[in-house]
Amino acid sequence: MQINLTKGSIIKTIAAFSLPYLLAYFLQTLYGLADVYITGQFNGSDAITAVSMGSQVMHMITVVIVGFAMGTTVVISQAVGAGRNKEISGVVGNTASLFLVVSVVLTIILCILIKPVLKVMRTPAEAVEEASLYLRICFAGIPFITAYNVLSAVFRGMGDSKSPLVFVGIACAFNILLDYILIGVFKMGAAGAACATVFSQTASVVFAFVAIIKKRSVTLQKGDLRPDGRVLSKIMKIGIPVALQDGLIQVSFLVITIIANKRGVEIAAAVGIVEKIIGMLFLIPSSMLSSISAIAAQNNGAGLHKRAVKTLRYGIFICVGFGAVFTLICRLWATDIIGMFSDEAVVIEMGAQYLKSYVIDCIVAGVHFCFSGFFCAYSRSIASFIHNILSIVLVRIPGAYLASVYYPDDLTPMGLAAPAGSLLSVFICVGIYIALRKKIFNSNSGIMSGIK
Repeated sequence: MQINLTKGSIIKTIAAFSLPYLLAYFLQTLYGLADVYITGQFNGSDAITAVSMGSQVMHMITVVIVGFAMGTTVVISQAVGAGRNKEISGVVGNTASLFLVVSVVLTIILCILIKPVLKVMRTPAEAVEEASLYLRICFAGIPFITAYNVLSAVFRGMGDSKSPLVFVGIACAFNILLDYILIGVFKMGAAGAACATVFSQTASVVFAFVAIIKKRSVTLQKGDLRPDGRVLSKIMKIGIPVALQDGLIQVSFLVITIIANKRGVEIAAAVGIVEKIIGMLFLIPSSMLSSISAIAAQNNGAGLHKRAVKTLRYGIFICVGFGAVFTLICRLWATDIIGMFSDEAVVIEMGAQYLKSYVIDCIVAGVHFCFSGFFCAYSRSIASFIHNILSIVLVRIPGAYLASVYYPDDLTPMGLAAPAGSLLSVFICVGIYIALRKKIFNSNSGIMSGIK
């Protein structure tokens, strides 16, 4: 299960690690889409709305869990790179104990907060009952959803991004099959979609456990499950800032959606369509962040700091390159792209305006995503948290609000709020990088001392 990420071509290493990660992200996005689509084939708008809103809530929770699990990926990668294989079992065992507690506590809290959550989401009255049932079932399955993401984090920490792709592929196939059986055959509606999600995640967890046992790369003993303050501190030092950051980013998306909703149904529809498109395009920066964190962490552990920096540099080039291509395509054919989702002239016009300006963020955000992955690799995820929060609070949300006030008939300024916020993040990231270089890179500890 261990794969050495400290040798060979850096470009090939990034491609080999990030492509399965990208595909896994893509398949995960199909969960909510498949649930909504299949629900719509057999049910009315109340069930569709319930599943749509419920899957959005579950996506937010999953993003936070994945962010928290980043701590495990990085700590394991550092141990693998340094050749400290004996530490890996302890990290895995402590991760299991930590996330068991987290999943149980999270399940209890979320089950209590179902009604307040639906109220904040402004769920239509007709969909409240089914949405409540959908979330109740999904929340009950959080331990399995958590287990899947934690096991994937362990595999990626070992340098293996292909196995999690297999697991999510299995889960996706099970999910679609169960959707048709539970929703189509047994007429379970939103409850069927929720059960399909939980059962499919459970199946992927079983396959992941079988893979670990079969490969025998991690052998756990009772002592490994005993909480170790030093290990837990390392995991949480990296994972908590990333989880908070990712959670607040999702909250910012909701705030911007609420701002758009107040401007009328056409603008709300236009913004909703563009957010979905941008979400798909951002799979590349997201996968690059995770890839750089794992690859650079291994090289950090091995003392190959020049290679870690080159990984960051190549990651930025890749993200900026793809971002430039996406930006060009979306600006040239914005109307045609929006027209694939709506035939209303106002929605197409406003959506095209929003997409042309928002898509620039694919270039700018890719840079700070790569820096975030690098900071995580060196156990400084707090830096990533800082630049993202400042960007959201100082630019993105205020910019979107002010644009909606002063430009009520044009979505172009509102779309520019995102790349403007990302630009602030880039400046902060560069400043943090320079500060770390002066303070740490040439320190007596030897960290990054070879970089000039």
